[in-house]
Amino acid sequence: MTTIAGRMQIALFDLDHTLIPFDSGGAFTRHLVAIGALDAGFTPRYEEFCRSYAAGRVDMREMHRFVVGALAAHEPDALAAWVREAARAMAPQVTDAARTLVATHRARGHVCALVTATSRFVAEPFGALAGLDDVIATEPELDGQGRYTGEIVGEPCFREYKRLHVQGWLARRGATWDDVERSWFYSDSAHDLPLLSAVTDPVAVDPDPELRRQARARGWPIMSLMAPTSTA
Repeated sequence: MTTIAGRMQIALFDLDHTLIPFDSGGAFTRHLVAIGALDAGFTPRYEEFCRSYAAGRVDMREMHRFVVGALAAHEPDALAAWVREAARAMAPQVTDAARTLVATHRARGHVCALVTATSRFVAEPFGALAGLDDVIATEPELDGQGRYTGEIVGEPCFREYKRLHVQGWLARRGATWDDVERSWFYSDSAHDLPLLSAVTDPVAVDPDPELRRQARARGWPIMSLMAPTSTA
């Protein structure tokens, strides 16, 4: 891993409904249902979890256990191939604005990373659609045979734990928050208020109603990656 010395600037990006205009987990599981790798009855239960997430009452461990646990019958290599197929199918939906935003930060020498509650093996191919290959995500547990158990290693990369995951990412690069001169975080969700509040430049992207309210109250910029212009 690259070690970063001295002052640095970082740009962090949420995934679902921020850099990509859809839910990556939903896209992946719909693909699995379509190819017969998941039963069609999986979808209504998954959608219940999504509604709980939007309402702010989701248990992320329970959701991860349900989603990833359902995949445990399949070899990780097969799952990796299927998620790449799903990402390729959804690639046309990722906007030029999202890709340009990431590319602009890269061109300015900023260290860029995806920061998402999505399980790593799903997040990586979808993050790559927007040009991000450095991924901070929820880490799925593997059993002794190398299959996913549905459990999470450590804490989910969610709510207040996102900042801790970023801290760990910095540490692996020989840095701390004190080494960060300027930091951006782009997100659509009020779940991300802890990390948005921790960076120097929080940006609400196509925000949910609560994040829009908070952004306006705190004077944070509000932008859209679904359209070519930003709004205040």
